[in-house]
Amino acid sequence: MTAEEPAAKRVPEPSGVDLARVALRAAREQARARGDAAQQKKQARRGGGLRSGARADGRDPMALGAAINRLLTERGWEAPAAVGGVMGRWPQIVGEDVAKHCVPERYDEDERVLVVRCDSTAWATNLRLLAPTLVARLNEDVGHGAVRQIKVLGPSGPVRRYGPLRAPGSTGPGDTYG
Repeated sequence: MTAEEPAAKRVPEPSGVDLARVALRAAREQARARGDAAQQKKQARRGGGLRSGARADGRDPMALGAAINRLLTERGWEAPAAVGGVMGRWPQIVGEDVAKHCVPERYDEDERVLVVRCDSTAWATNLRLLAPTLVARLNEDVGHGAVRQIKVLGPSGPVRRYGPLRAPGSTGPGDTYG
């Protein structure tokens, strides 16, 4: 090997027209990249670049009922919403007479218990006797297993207030009867 052979194997550097071609190719690639980036930004602003047309796409408006059903399904609110519907239709489910005296108060989703308040102890006793039938009717309407138990509450007593004739630590007249 002589000193002249490595010089012969060297690749000549581009000059003149070759330099112009390389520079033009690089400029085109950069312009294409800038154009692609600008087009992507434009499509993102327009909603993904989909054009409105005769066919349905994800941007079409939904009916209100379908949107609410989708929201309920996504959030897992089907059972609470169904029981909420029961509270709205309470007179149709239990009958007008019972609905006048017994009102649903709340639903515990974890325990699946519907709490109902009655305006007298007689109606509370009557509803406790009807509870198994009512649970079956509610589960038919709402879905199997949505309501396991109905907790019936009687009328609440008057609020005990503190006053000048009240003994400290007293729980009221019931504390003397054991």
